[in-house]
Amino acid sequence: MDEELKNFIKVWISAIISIAYCYYISARIKSGVFRLLTVLPVCALFLVFPLFFSSVHFSGSIAFFLTWLANFKLILFSFDQGPLSPLPSTLSRFICFTCFPIKPQQNPNPQNQIPKWVFAIKVAIFGVLLHMYEYKQYLSPSLLLVLYSLHIYLELEIALMLVRGLVFMTLGCDLEPQSNEPYLATSLQDFWGHRWNLMVPAIFRVAVYTPVRRLAKRIMNSDQALFLGVFATFLVSGAVHELIFFYITHDMPTGEVTWFFVLHGLCTAAEVAVKKQTVVKRWWRVSPTMSVSQLLTVAFVVVTSGWLFFPPLIRSGMIERLANEALMPIDFVKSKLLGRRFCD
Repeated sequence: MDEELKNFIKVWISAIISIAYCYYISARIKSGVFRLLTVLPVCALFLVFPLFFSSVHFSGSIAFFLTWLANFKLILFSFDQGPLSPLPSTLSRFICFTCFPIKPQQNPNPQNQIPKWVFAIKVAIFGVLLHMYEYKQYLSPSLLLVLYSLHIYLELEIALMLVRGLVFMTLGCDLEPQSNEPYLATSLQDFWGHRWNLMVPAIFRVAVYTPVRRLAKRIMNSDQALFLGVFATFLVSGAVHELIFFYITHDMPTGEVTWFFVLHGLCTAAEVAVKKQTVVKRWWRVSPTMSVSQLLTVAFVVVTSGWLFFPPLIRSGMIERLANEALMPIDFVKSKLLGRRFCD
């Protein structure tokens, strides 16, 4: 673990230096292909960084923050697009907005802030879930699927909230929330576009959806172009997830994760097309069965996750490794407290 921590520190120091180079050098070059050429070496470096780790949390966090988010943001930055345009006023802001799934809040609304006690409840539930792995052999496949789904959701939610808090203390500016209670989604479009990991759809919207739809409109009608734009976005997301799974499992991709996103892309695109119909649009606005749609949406996400998303992680033992690594700090504190009691 000491070696992992050293590598983690070295990687982040290298990442900060690389991003500072983009801020001071690349930003001075006119946007376009030439700026992209100066950014690509940094992107290539960020592709290699996750390979330095065996820890799931270290490799996964580096892959998510640098290989995925930072690379997409820097490529968009090369063309004055995305969350790094206009150029942040300070280097510290440029580094934070490049590395982390955050963006400044334009019109802060206190009513939209999630109460602190909700976060505390999520942390408590997450702690209980981690200890449930000790009784894994007694749980049915359905309960295990719920356990895995809650684990992934809560761990990502807690990690992003902690990152958001640290960046807020560093920059002192209001930040957009990273998620919006995805378990309340009333449709797949609502889940993927407006509730789950909000920075990701914001980037894909600019990097994939809009350009694909714009190009497709030249050879097909608007509805077909929309369908293709949505499908392309999910296909790219599937490919990126395959890469991240490779970093954390060190197993060759099986294609299951890509098929998960292809399935959700097809269903989301079909849902968007159907909801554009006037009769359906009116019914959707006044429908009294939103709780049913929420249940169906969450159930579809969980069931398809158990079918296609989780199997590669389960086969590699990654889910249990996640739980064991998350319990390590707790076990460390417990051992220290017991040691002090023994000495007293």
